[in-house]
Amino acid sequence: MRWLTHATGHLILALLVIWSALAIWFSPLPSAALRLTLAIAFAAFGIWALWLSRSRRVWLAFAALFGVLLIGWSAIQPRQDRNWRPEVAVLPRAYISGDDVRIVGVRDFVYRSVDDFTPRYRERDVKLSHLTGVDFYISYWMPGPVGHTFLSFIFDDAEPISISIEARPEAHEGFAPVGSLFKQFELIYVVGEERDVVGVRTNYRGEDVYLYRINTTPENARRLFLIYLERINELAGRAEFYHLLSNNCTLNIVRYANAVGPGSRFDIRHYLNGLFDSYLYQRQLLDGSMPFEALRRQAKINAAAQAAGAAEDFPERIRAQLGKRS
Repeated sequence: MRWLTHATGHLILALLVIWSALAIWFSPLPSAALRLTLAIAFAAFGIWALWLSRSRRVWLAFAALFGVLLIGWSAIQPRQDRNWRPEVAVLPRAYISGDDVRIVGVRDFVYRSVDDFTPRYRERDVKLSHLTGVDFYISYWMPGPVGHTFLSFIFDDAEPISISIEARPEAHEGFAPVGSLFKQFELIYVVGEERDVVGVRTNYRGEDVYLYRINTTPENARRLFLIYLERINELAGRAEFYHLLSNNCTLNIVRYANAVGPGSRFDIRHYLNGLFDSYLYQRQLLDGSMPFEALRRQAKINAAAQAAGAAEDFPERIRAQLGKRS
């Protein structure tokens, strides 16, 4: 037990030094050379202070420097006024009046390639009483247990509305998982037409995309939709940081679903979200009339999406293989 306690203490101190060095490297200081120098210097001093020096003064000096770092870290605030990548440049907003919902900033880009597109935004007017269900997507940019998850809300008199919870990179940035742990990206809820939000993944980015129908009631679907709209308006008024481990696509889906229905306990698939469809199947939220592997084969929509292109009936064509909604 003494050895385990000792080893745990060293691990915690090592993680603290690593976190501190990365926080400096990903800080807003303008010079990369300065950030790298300070990060290396802080890590070196931390190693000397915590493991090599026996001086209490040196340890206190490290604690003071770490306190200064925390103060600087807490001063870094999310912003709305950066030079964003064009696909995340516009924050949507929702206006709700009884049964009527108007959403502005609905993305409907015209793509010619991943980087060649014409930005286009629409306004969508829908009625809550015509919202009948929710569909779930997993998109994989590479094979493995991690992907991107998002939802589409289904109406009986209008095309679906997709909402994808994403990091919001600046024009010069690409997504960086480690950077997302250190206040590198703001958060955005992309609201868009499926021929954009889904089609760009299947037809231009070469991602493998799977579509599942969620077993839920129209009432729960409407409650979930309203939660999403509330969060969309919150972000339009106050920026937040995206965080890979606490404020990401799948964890927020879980949070909002728990607010609507019976809560679920922690499951590792909340983080290994490429396996999230198996989690939903296990919880009986997907079609249970066939084995999971058969359902998963049916759920892959790449061929249908590529055949549909940018057609107006894109949502119907990618769902043709799924059969009628129960």
